[in-house]
Amino acid sequence: MNNWVIGKVLKIKKYYNKLFKIFIKASINKFISGQFTKIAFIKKKKIINRAYSFVNSSNNLILEFYILFIPNGKLSYKLFNLKIGSKILISNKSFGVFILKKIPNCDTLWMISSGTGIGPYLSILRENKNLERFKNLILINSNKFIKNCNYNFEIKKLRDNYYGKLRVLNIISQENIYGTLKGRINNLIYNGILEKIIGLGLNYKKSHIMLCGNPLMIKETKNILLKLRNMDIYKNNITIERYW
Repeated sequence: MNNWVIGKVLKIKKYYNKLFKIFIKASINKFISGQFTKIAFIKKKKIINRAYSFVNSSNNLILEFYILFIPNGKLSYKLFNLKIGSKILISNKSFGVFILKKIPNCDTLWMISSGTGIGPYLSILRENKNLERFKNLILINSNKFIKNCNYNFEIKKLRDNYYGKLRVLNIISQENIYGTLKGRINNLIYNGILEKIIGLGLNYKKSHIMLCGNPLMIKETKNILLKLRNMDIYKNNITIERYW
């Protein structure tokens, strides 16, 4: 059972591509970067809630969420149309094992996302704790269109702060954009293109893969990694976080 607290909307930043960021102030328990919480409304005496990952680091008191607006969605539609100062319910607890302490030591940590799945990685990278044990950090941000890469400026600043340790690659599936890689994550792994571009291999002894976002992307990528790289959740070299 969730312990709900009241949160206050401080800011909403909307994009023309049905994506938006919402910033909330609420007194919740300390969470671990990479986890998610639940946001809710009361409708006809029933609590309607959905899970959303934190984008802010755990030491930031302003809670940030990156959300896809779904016109028929029970919650995202209402969140999208909130005003500054609006009150909502948020769980006092946080959930999930998509966190660094669950990941074994290795040379290279691959953080692969699609869509709003970039959120928990930003939380982890903003906090910058327990990352010194990895020699290489790889952040893959996959979207259909370049206009969906709404955290590009933030990601570039993070990359600079890691002084060459963090490598970043945008993958765009529906457009040819200079400086990005065109295609789908699973195909780019299958063909060896992703490893060639990054310059590092998906080695089951030296790498750990984090997958977050679209369930189909996760399923297809996980199957390819098992088939071609002998990597699996049960071998503790893949960690996943699905978004529906």
